[in-house]
Amino acid sequence: MHQERIVRTNDFALKLANVNGTGSASANSLLMQAIFRMGVPVSGKNLFPSNIQGLPTWYEVRVNKSGHTARALEYDMMVAMNGETYARDIADVRSGGYVLYDSSWPLDPELARPDVTFLGVPLAAMCNQIFKEPRERILMKNIAYLGSLMALLDIDRAIVDRMLEEKFSKKKSLMESNHRALAAGFEYARDHLDCPLPFRLEKMPASDDRILIDGNTAAALGCLYAGATVAAWYPITPATSVMDAFKGFCQDHRVDPETGKNNYCILQAEDELAAIGMVIGASWNGARAFTSTAGPGISLMSELLGLAYYAEIPAVVIDVQRTGPSTGMPTRTQQSDILACAYASHGDTKHILLFPANPHECFTLAVEAFDLAERFQTPVMMLSDLDIGMNDWVCPRLQWDDSYRPDRGRVLTAAELEAAPRPFERYAGENADQVTARTLPGVHSKGAFFTRGSGHNRFGAYTEIPAEYQQVMDRLLRKHAAAARAVPRAVRIDAAAPPLDARGAGPRGPGAPTATATATATALAPAPIGIVSLGGCDPAVREALEILASQGVRANYLRVRAFPFGPEVEAFLAEHQRIFVVEQNRDAQLRTLLTIETAVSKDKLRSILSYGGFPLSSRHVVDGVMTPPAEVR
Repeated sequence: MHQERIVRTNDFALKLANVNGTGSASANSLLMQAIFRMGVPVSGKNLFPSNIQGLPTWYEVRVNKSGHTARALEYDMMVAMNGETYARDIADVRSGGYVLYDSSWPLDPELARPDVTFLGVPLAAMCNQIFKEPRERILMKNIAYLGSLMALLDIDRAIVDRMLEEKFSKKKSLMESNHRALAAGFEYARDHLDCPLPFRLEKMPASDDRILIDGNTAAALGCLYAGATVAAWYPITPATSVMDAFKGFCQDHRVDPETGKNNYCILQAEDELAAIGMVIGASWNGARAFTSTAGPGISLMSELLGLAYYAEIPAVVIDVQRTGPSTGMPTRTQQSDILACAYASHGDTKHILLFPANPHECFTLAVEAFDLAERFQTPVMMLSDLDIGMNDWVCPRLQWDDSYRPDRGRVLTAAELEAAPRPFERYAGENADQVTARTLPGVHSKGAFFTRGSGHNRFGAYTEIPAEYQQVMDRLLRKHAAAARAVPRAVRIDAAAPPLDARGAGPRGPGAPTATATATATALAPAPIGIVSLGGCDPAVREALEILASQGVRANYLRVRAFPFGPEVEAFLAEHQRIFVVEQNRDAQLRTLLTIETAVSKDKLRSILSYGGFPLSSRHVVDGVMTPPAEVR
């Protein structure tokens, strides 16, 4: 009898408001996983405070059958479980939406909205009646609201039951408690509320051959597959789970089955300065080594990153960016380390940077980071962010090529050193990449047992002679420029050409752009504007392209994946007369880097900036493009 009320299937947004430390994360995770297992495209954003418990926390779930995963800014339903934020949470619900709240206590009449439907479920009262322990009552209230959502949204109950059995198979009492709370919430909603709502779920095949994974786990797995055996770190939000995951993978896959000895070394250092020092030392000795950190750690590592750059020692840094400066907001996302990483350290330095846009690229680019670091004998930093790193994303299943062989770069063997006609010269004899050969300690007496961070000449000897110093520095600059040919290409999406009978007048009516990722600079047709972005902005920009196209605005899009910039970046900038640079920081750091490192005129570049700490929405992009020039930076 409800079929006539269904107006939207697999296209809505929920926001769940709770108190940090009350166990809501488990229920919210079950909700997102259940939707994913129904085959429906879904994304979840955990907006949590930096304290252990007591402050407000939100979890946003977006369901979109077209696969859009950027953050929504209007919500069809609010699950309001935090009395302190009721007013703010209810205000976030779109007109015609719903509020699910705990009706164990009366709702303040002043909070009522005539354009919103309030759905009361006595969650606390039910749990107080079912469970005896105070803590269990608090935790199970979250599972009870999940049960109500199952009825309201038509979530497959069998899927949730299976997930509980998988999660608590060894804890029968917990599984029983969860089943009881789930059933209580489900049955109350079914018996007292009009279910399902006018928006609901319906099974789809969109999750076939896809997985749910967060970027930090994917990055750790990439490091494992790349052959990393040494890791040093200091705990910091939001990067700690990179090393937690790497430790777990190593315990499963890096233990000698015959001796039981570990074939890896993970060191928790006293601070980030010590951590990067350990990584550089291990890399100098021939290990593949890395550290994970966030912005404050990059600040502390800066001096030793300069040492690795100048002494030409490989190192990999995974920077999961958060909101700064200083301590900033540790549990909020941002892209504010771009310039700090590109030029890390005092003096003249330029580093290789990689910008993953999702967990899948965290995996693949982590592998590339080690190959680039050893090929060019230099630090490589992969800049993820909190949104990518700590939230679950739906990604294509990770693939691995068993024929992969690490690119260890120019490392001389004992035989090559023995046959050398003259003494080894550490910084001489560069190849086309401007990279000189290195040796590993203990391989041969003719190799290098010492490396310099002080002024040195091309032979590795100390110098203060300007010409000798400049010769080495100039080669390092050429080496960085050569890396532009080796780093991952930018990804381009071109706007579809307008219909033949409308050329010059723009597209007819709504239409989505043709999404064609290429590594070339060939456009399908000239577009009036260009959009350049990087990293986690990608889902919002892609959705914005469709919205803009429906409004008659055609745009070509280039997602930068690495620095130094490849020739395709220069070509894109030259091709477009008006370019919007979308990024998540206050100071337009990507725009600044483009202005410094390419030939583009800064007058062509306009910034679209979002830096409040929440993930980017397509609305920010669309509004930025449509805002008159006089009103933007």
